[in-house]
This record gives sequence, structure tokens and C-alpha cells, in this order.
Amino acid sequence: MSDELAAPEFRQIHRLRLNTLIWLRWLAIAGQSAAVLVVAFVLEFPVPVALCFALIALSAVLNLFLSFRYPSTHRLPPLSALGILTFDALQLGGLLFMTGGLTNPFSLLMTVPVVISATSLPLRLTLLIGFIVVSMASILAFFHLPLPWFPGTQLSMPVIYIAGMWMAIVSALAFTGIYAYRVAEEARLLETALSATELVLQREQHLSALDGLAAAAAHELGTPLATISVVAREMERALGDDPRFREDVTLLRTQSERCRAILKQLTSLSSEGEAHMARLPMTSLIEEVIAPHRDFGVTTLLEPGACEGPEPVGRRNAGVIYGLGNLVENAVDFARETVTVRWQWNEREVVLKVMDDGAGFSAEILDRIGEPYMTRRPLGTARGGLGLGLFIAKTLLERSGASITFGNAGAPGAGAIVTVRWPRESFLGPVEVARSAY
Repeated sequence: MSDELAAPEFRQIHRLRLNTLIWLRWLAIAGQSAAVLVVAFVLEFPVPVALCFALIALSAVLNLFLSFRYPSTHRLPPLSALGILTFDALQLGGLLFMTGGLTNPFSLLMTVPVVISATSLPLRLTLLIGFIVVSMASILAFFHLPLPWFPGTQLSMPVIYIAGMWMAIVSALAFTGIYAYRVAEEARLLETALSATELVLQREQHLSALDGLAAAAAHELGTPLATISVVAREMERALGDDPRFREDVTLLRTQSERCRAILKQLTSLSSEGEAHMARLPMTSLIEEVIAPHRDFGVTTLLEPGACEGPEPVGRRNAGVIYGLGNLVENAVDFARETVTVRWQWNEREVVLKVMDDGAGFSAEILDRIGEPYMTRRPLGTARGGLGLGLFIAKTLLERSGASITFGNAGAPGAGAIVTVRWPRESFLGPVEVARSAY
């Protein structure tokens, strides 16, 4: 278990904020103190007040120590958080021992440390603290002081009631613990997957910005290179007949002119290419997406469908290109021989379908495909994966306004089909929609 706790994912994800535990413990201290005071001085039941407040004081001392020892933003490593939650469980068990054990209606609060652990600690540590709480509940079912009751009388609960309370605690531990763990784990996986999506977008945006950087560099270097070229020509005129410097001066002039030509080409590529590179017709988009996946032993077929009206020309979107490329890559990975890309458009929508002749989507994951860390690739093989790529592709395409559906082409084993559908306005973007209105 030590190797598991040393893994980077546990160091980064399974860290509970100390200030959260401190505030929860202050709330527990206030509730425990109020309960003891009400039972002892309002209801006037016989309660070992001194011993109860001694245990409550231990929690207060621990809170004060942690508050002064660590900053409020400190995050606990898993083992430290487990130690603090175990202390809370044992402290509550001590209070219950002195106030009736499982006959005390507050015994259900023993589930709280397990729920907190399930939301923030690794599964093995949660199972460990759950075992501790169940063991403590089993002990309290047989060994405890009498439940505080009216003076001179003793409330004796039947065995079946105590057994029912034990079952209620164990059932609540299992249900709330599993539920909290699943919800927290899904939130952590989704957060990780969204972070990966942001990294992909950031990378694509950096690549798109290189063109602008090249133009800026060409502009800044143009003036000093022009000066060097002028000086080189003057030196060639003055020293052209001198055999000692003739070749060097000629080389200096030609190389400076070559540098100016390169910078001029970069500038022209940026200025001339910016307009047409910012817009991408549907067919050009498909060709750009498919081009990197042609040479993998799988035939790629392009099939235009029934197209009505002018070809849609949308804005270049790195997220859309990456998302469609991931769909085509998956199709190529799982196809036997052929991948088919079919598209069509009309006045209302733009549709693109990616189909392969592989095994298709299995029934057990078809409803969940597109979720983070859901994959049909066999783990531990060269084609293994975590399912993040498809989640990222789905997220990026949906950000562009598209809707995506996954299915199988007819009978099982006939291949998979992924349909991407944009409203025409979303595909064109506001600029092209405004132009088409004229």
C-alpha cells in the first residue's frame, strides 16, 4: 500500500484540506458539548460529565494544535488524514461507550469519518477506517455504560433492537461510503479529463500563434538586414577589385539578400495566408483531417452525400480539427480494411459521418462511450488507452456547437458509425452567417 500512496495521482488528488477537518471538528465539539449539557442539566439524567468533557477537550486541543502548527491552506497526505479521522472515530466511540453504546440514537454519527474518507482518500484507506468503525460498533453492542435515563430507573433495550442498530450502522456505512466514493471518483476523473482537454486546446492555440510570431520576427529583423545589405553593396564597390576581400564581401552581400528574401517570404505567407487559413471549406476540412491517417494499411473512402446549397465555409477551429482527427484515428485503429467518411449539408445543418468495418461498439459500453476513462481498447496492448482521447474529441466538438452520436452500422460486427452534426449557423460562425445574409 505504501507504493500506491507514493504514486503521483494520490499525492495530487487524494489530499484533504486540513482547514475542512478543523471546521468539521469544531462543529462536532459544539454539538457534543450541547448534547452533554442538555442531557445532564436540562433533562437531569445521570451522565459522566467530567469524562465526556475530557474527551471533548482532547478534540479541542487537537484542533488548536493543528490550527497553530499548519497554515489554513495545508493539505494532508493520505496517511495523516487517516490518522486524524481515526482519532475522530475513536473519540466518538469513547463518548458512546459512556452514554449507552448502540442504544444511543447518536451512534449513527459513527458513519461520518467513513464518508469523509470516501470522498477524499484512496479506497484502501477508506476500507481500513470502515473496518475500524464496524469493529468499534460491534464492541459497543456488548460493552458500554447504561444509557442515561431518569434517576432511579434503567432503560434496558432488547437485543433485537441493538442488533438492528448494528445493522443500520453497517448498512449506512456501506451505502453512504460507496455512494460518496463513486461521486467523488467521477468528479476527480472528470476534472483530470477536462485538464487534459485544456492542455490540448492550449497546444493547438500555441501552434496557431506561431504564424503571428514569424510575421513579428520578420518585421523586426527587416530593418537591420536592410542596413547590412546596403553596407555590403558599398563594401563590394569599394573592395570589389581587392582579391583579399572580394569573395568574402560578395558572400556577405548574397547571404544578406538571401535572409531578406526568406523574411519577405515569411511576411507574405502570414499576410496572404491569414485570410484563407482562417476560413476552411467543408471539403478542405475533411481532407486536412484525413491526410495524417492515410498510410496505415487501411483504405479511406470519401463519399459526399446529398448536398444542397453552397458549400459551408467555417472558421478554422483547432479543436474541431483535433476532435475529428481523433474520430478518424479511432476508426483506422479498429477497421479491418476500410474507413468511410461521408458528409452532406443543406440550409439547416452540416453532417459528417465516420464509419469503419471493424467489430463496432460493444453493447455494454455503447451508452457510456465518450465518458472519460471509458475505453474499448484492450489495456496492456499496443492499442491500449484510457478513453481520454474520445472524451476530449467529444468535448471539443460539442464546444463548437456539434452534437455527436455513436452507434453500430446494422448487425453486430458490421462496424461502428459516429455522426457529427452541426447547425449550419454554428459551423459557419458569426462572420460567414453575416456574409451569407447579403
